[in-house]
Amino acid sequence: MLNPIDSPNAKRKNDPQGLKLRIFTGALLEFAEFGLKGARLENIAQLAETTKRMVVYHFKNKETLYLAVLEHVYQHIRDHESGLALHTLPPAEAIVKLVEESFNYHVAHPDFIRLICMENMMRGKYISQSPHIRTLNQSALTLLEDILVRGKQKQLFNDEVTAHDVHRLISSLCFHHVSNQYTFNTLFESNQSPDEQIIHHRKMAVVATTRYLAR
Repeated sequence: MLNPIDSPNAKRKNDPQGLKLRIFTGALLEFAEFGLKGARLENIAQLAETTKRMVVYHFKNKETLYLAVLEHVYQHIRDHESGLALHTLPPAEAIVKLVEESFNYHVAHPDFIRLICMENMMRGKYISQSPHIRTLNQSALTLLEDILVRGKQKQLFNDEVTAHDVHRLISSLCFHHVSNQYTFNTLFESNQSPDEQIIHHRKMAVVATTRYLAR
């Protein structure tokens, strides 16, 4: 899978996959900064060290590229989750690891968060056009359902909790730390350093989730 979020460097010659990687990287930065309407293909091409003609050749237009970037970033986070091999861990350990790693992922990928904020400002106009994203993100619920079923069988988790609600809770806590950090810290000043805030809020996310799951 292409990985523009973590690997911006790629070979320049005779490497169409590397070119797409650089275009995705540039597009993610541009869309996260300026949104779909404000983004320019010329800027994306410059960030990708290519030409606007090559961007258009691969992605036709700005809207098509934007949707491809949306699909990519969701693919990336879902791949990250599946790579955690949570099915190999006892359910209580698995849920803690999922929360911690989800929190760490959001902190490490602020442009992903900004892109999703932009899409929400457009009321999900483009994400609703992608059946692939809807299908892809079912894996998040499938992964959680496996943990919950195993935990309920061992009488560790409340029988009433659902994968959908647990996913919403985890996503909300992880997302808020990144998306609202500037307004929240300005309005409610903290004496904690950024690193201390990450540790504190990650622990808070774990505690909130495990308490929600408790019988």
